[in-house]
Amino acid sequence: MIRAIRDNPLATVVAVVVAAILLLLPLTLARFGNYMMSMWVVMTIAAMGLNLTLGYAGQISLAQGAFVGIGAYTSAIMTTQGYPLIVPLLVAIVLCFAIGWMLGYPALRVQHHYLAFVTLSFATLAYLVFRNEEWLTKGTYGIFGIPRPTVFGISTKPPLHFYYFSLFWLVLVSGLMWWMVKSPWGRAFMALRENPVRALSLGIDTRRYTLMAFAIGSTIGGIAGVLYAPLVEFIDPNPFALALSFNLLLMVIVGGSGFFFGPFLGALIAVLLPEWLRDYTKGFYLVAYALLVMVLLIYSPTGLLGIIDKYMAERKTRAASAQRAAARPTFTKEGQA
Repeated sequence: MIRAIRDNPLATVVAVVVAAILLLLPLTLARFGNYMMSMWVVMTIAAMGLNLTLGYAGQISLAQGAFVGIGAYTSAIMTTQGYPLIVPLLVAIVLCFAIGWMLGYPALRVQHHYLAFVTLSFATLAYLVFRNEEWLTKGTYGIFGIPRPTVFGISTKPPLHFYYFSLFWLVLVSGLMWWMVKSPWGRAFMALRENPVRALSLGIDTRRYTLMAFAIGSTIGGIAGVLYAPLVEFIDPNPFALALSFNLLLMVIVGGSGFFFGPFLGALIAVLLPEWLRDYTKGFYLVAYALLVMVLLIYSPTGLLGIIDKYMAERKTRAASAQRAAARPTFTKEGQA
């Protein structure tokens, strides 16, 4: 990531501006503003996991919200019992990786809408467990008093402190994700997305990479859930219903499926835009939000970054055509003679 930014001056400027906004803007916000910024960070992490599974590996999943719920309940149950946050984080990583790996097996046999129904069924099953297994999850009563962690003696109880704590995890997960998509794993995932048969003919173990796409994407969703629980300090099954999985899918598609920064923009649209519209459209903010998303997807099915990518591709094509025209030899009468 650092090398890509260094080689592109415009990308350097954009990166510096974005970093300054993420670091300095929360200092000017009230408690609710910092809470919403933290929610954007958590949802961005969850959407990054789905983007790996769907955008890079081409495996549709409607169960990402369930893994956020698994991470959140793991965090809530263990931290309320006195465990430091790092312990439920490790447990959630192992648990989500194992469940995600098993969920990947149906993808070896079915694809497209059939796979969507399989993952949708798992999301429904997870929600029913959250709601009905009161001995573990407290059911519809929920789990109260989820503590926020203390890091090096600094409490993250204040919203601003927790925002910087969650931002650290966003940077860490983003760095690992960037390394992965630029590694041979990332190229294998994209080959699997483009043409599984061709990828298999090139020697790529499509079976293993399909399972890995589900497992790693689910694990990232679990990490987001571990952060979600102390952020809201109370969880019940309702936030992890099917709506969350659909909302995460919306973030990936609106931002740009298969683009690294797609989840960042998608979460910005899905988390912060409705709150901004609430102040300007009063009771019609959800209608305005839905219309904006519909118009975007009608005119750009590849999302916001798809628009930019299309513009850059056309610009490069025009530049290459101009270079070929300039390099084309011209013949004069004297030369022909």
